[in-house]
Amino acid sequence: MRYQIVPVTPLEQNCTLLWCEETRAAAIVDPGGDAERIIAAVAAEKLKPALALITHGHFDHAGAAREIADHFAIPVMGPHERDLFWLERIFEVGQSYGIAGGRSFKPEQWLGDGDRIHFGKEELEVLHCPGHTPGHVVFYHRASRLLLVGDVLFQGSIGRTDFPGSKHTDLIASIREKLFPLGDDVRFIPGHGPMSVLGYERQYNPFVGDNA
Repeated sequence: MRYQIVPVTPLEQNCTLLWCEETRAAAIVDPGGDAERIIAAVAAEKLKPALALITHGHFDHAGAAREIADHFAIPVMGPHERDLFWLERIFEVGQSYGIAGGRSFKPEQWLGDGDRIHFGKEELEVLHCPGHTPGHVVFYHRASRLLLVGDVLFQGSIGRTDFPGSKHTDLIASIREKLFPLGDDVRFIPGHGPMSVLGYERQYNPFVGDNA
């Protein structure tokens, strides 16, 4: 499986294109905005979008999901249904940040712990990781040891828990009980900022590492 990170919105959110090298079938993960930039990246790689995936309902991760889905005639999958509160408020929250154009929506399919997603010959595993939002999910490609974690975990930091529905203890449990057990060698793409490796965060992250 190949991937490309496409930063979108003034918040530099990491929209990620995942694709099967053999079939060019692709998943568009967290199309939060700047739909034209995402569409151009898809065209440049000659991809065949099959679905859009959403880690959680915040506007910078889901604001352009419906526009992208309509453009490519593909379904939106995720997040967990406990994030409906946020999906219904995409437009108004985006406006409060001075970012226009986001569209509220409901996905064609909610996702939950243990679900499997397929595109081309690739498979992603879904883990429900609440804390940053109650319905946050992450996507794991076991074959390449690659994890897309949204705003659960960052290089040297963790997701915010000062939003409605956030819970700090849930976030810490999600990281320590669901992400870290996947293995120290697993690389991850966060919702913002550079990639990292779970083993490094487990050892050195000041918020959730072994010495935290």
